Amino acid sequence: MKKPHLYFLITILFLFSFNEITSQNPTAKKQTQKSPVFSNVVYQGDDQIYKRNPLKADEFYSPVLQGCYPDPAITRKGEDYYMVCSSFAMFPGVPIFHSKDLVNWTDLGGVLNNVSEFNPHDTGISQGVYAPGITYNPHNDTFYMIVTAFTGNMGNIIVKTKDPMKGWGSPIKLDFNGIDPCIFFDDNGKGYIVHNDAPNKGKELYTGHRVIKVWEYDIQKDQVIPGTDKIIVDGGVDLSKKPIWIEAPHLYKKDGHYYLMCAEGGTGDNHSEVIFISDSPKGPFKPSSNNPILTQRYFPKDRTDKVDWAGHADLVKGPDDKYYGVFLGIRPNEKDRVNTGRETFMLPVDWSGTFPVFENGLIPMEPKLKMPKGVENKTGNEGFFPNGNFTFTENFTSDKLDYRWIGLRGPRENFISVTKKGLQINPFQVNIKELKPTSTLFYRQQHNAFSFSTTLDYKPESEKDLAGIVCLQNERFNYVFGITKNGKDTYILLERTENGKSEIIASSKIEIKKPLRLQVKATGDNYQFSYALNGVDFENLGSEVSGDILSTNVAGGFTGALVGLYATAANDTQPK
Repeated sequence: MKKPHLYFLITILFLFSFNEITSQNPTAKKQTQKSPVFSNVVYQGDDQIYKRNPLKADEFYSPVLQGCYPDPAITRKGEDYYMVCSSFAMFPGVPIFHSKDLVNWTDLGGVLNNVSEFNPHDTGISQGVYAPGITYNPHNDTFYMIVTAFTGNMGNIIVKTKDPMKGWGSPIKLDFNGIDPCIFFDDNGKGYIVHNDAPNKGKELYTGHRVIKVWEYDIQKDQVIPGTDKIIVDGGVDLSKKPIWIEAPHLYKKDGHYYLMCAEGGTGDNHSEVIFISDSPKGPFKPSSNNPILTQRYFPKDRTDKVDWAGHADLVKGPDDKYYGVFLGIRPNEKDRVNTGRETFMLPVDWSGTFPVFENGLIPMEPKLKMPKGVENKTGNEGFFPNGNFTFTENFTSDKLDYRWIGLRGPRENFISVTKKGLQINPFQVNIKELKPTSTLFYRQQHNAFSFSTTLDYKPESEKDLAGIVCLQNERFNYVFGITKNGKDTYILLERTENGKSEIIASSKIEIKKPLRLQVKATGDNYQFSYALNGVDFENLGSEVSGDILSTNVAGGFTGALVGLYATAANDTQPK
């Protein structure tokens, strides 16, 4: 009698597992040998600024994280530094990096990597999670990551771990409104949370009027203590001047004083960083007379090698016992458009006086910094994250995929599998223009001048099938460059989607006899799409096109452009 019971149990477990898998992928097309296989991906950065500014032995580049890695926050435990950034609807949520020296960073993936706990499946790309804070509490040897989640009615959440290398606990929902939370632990172990919020009801004086609030935090219950909230900054440095978007607060303690550092001016041309001082974490806080302590807003718009929008900063003491600040900034292209998104920059900070000041943070920023004493620059080597101009090659030969490959609105693992020929994508019945998880493996655009190429082994079976490369700012602004069918014929096409309206701007009937090579190459605002039927001799599909729709200037939102390996079973446009 035991065997039938065993078979019954195995059958039930199989059916449960199958239902669980299919419930997470309700739009997945049945995987077949006809699914597209991508191999030999080569991303190559070619920005002129790095050619003009080669590194010396004691230098490193800023931004330290190129591409869409905005809103950085940083903490330290002993010799270990951990830094987190915003990810919005990209998955996993909240990318996290580790360093021993502030120069060489290792990508640890994402903090929120359990789709059952963080599921941005129905959100716009600029929703999801943003503006995280990360803090190490020496009193209980615990790391805290706190963030605002615009999905699943989550709101402000916090997660904890003893070791960021080993993953994080489940999100704990916090009972307060507003955005940009950060947690601080005083010398006596007491916890506080500061965040941006709207003024009290009826007190909003103008558009962009916001306040900074502080709450006491119950470390045992992991909740703010009801009734302890207090407004500690109203409007910004000088309310009479109607400052806008005071946000991204961080609390620090130094020499017996409490410091509150915030972004002010909005995350665009007027962005800046300001600082306040108090004798108590609950205020009153007095602004420095030297505010702002970091900004790029005062300089000519047409300056060479422009870095702009500097702000949203966090401070940490470096390995040389000197302070450093990480913050977001942009490097626009020659048409002043922002395609690479907001990136993570770094500057040394002089805190020898009462207030911290970002060194060279009030002059046009340079691309190179002096390394902390005793540090060797290993970026791009030995597993460390690259910066400057670099080449990233992916052959998909390892079961552990590089963390730079991400999903959108859902896990990449839901649609990929590694085969002997390369990476197979099981196409969803979802188009890239839909507000759903897509079967697209994305990589951030990290340079204004770059090339991205891949070998594609694929023969579409119907007009609904398409596979290739997508360049995407969001679901309503993107380029699709791929292969599909029209009747019995196979075509390669380039589709431009602007503000949700799609148009095929170039196409060619082709005959596929072997895997072909696809490439997109950008030089600033100009993007060129090309293909090689024999894998070597490239032919342009149409003329150069504008990258305008891949910029936040045109498409809006908070993210940077992504380049993806795209497959769909829901193609909705055919060439003629």
